[in-house]
Amino acid sequence: MRLLHTMLRVGDLQRSIDFYTHVLGMTLLRTTDRPEQKYSLAFVGYGSNPDHAELELTYNYGVEQYELGTAYGHIALGVADAYGACEKIRAAGGAITREPGPVKGGATVIAFVTDPDGYKIELIQRQSMS
Repeated sequence: MRLLHTMLRVGDLQRSIDFYTHVLGMTLLRTTDRPEQKYSLAFVGYGSNPDHAELELTYNYGVEQYELGTAYGHIALGVADAYGACEKIRAAGGAITREPGPVKGGATVIAFVTDPDGYKIELIQRQSMS
């Protein structure tokens, strides 16, 4: 088995595409519009299936906001430099909700970003990335 994608329901598809592509540097991989079923999809990621997992952004016509609930935690992205990534994200208009620094009780450097719909994205500094 292989993880293919994670689906997030979004209130404004273009706003979310812009965030994930311009702020987080993902690529828009493909889109689908299903007017009869009243939804549109956009798949974004750092590469395509099956080599890379993707994010499926789902817009249901007429729904501009969702309750995130208490079960959702976050998506995690590996970065070479959490401090530099946060500066780029901030410069692109992204919201840093936890500044980079060591995780509580450890040495791994992490930070958190929030997307336009309120989903949390953890940045984890990985020493082996370039």
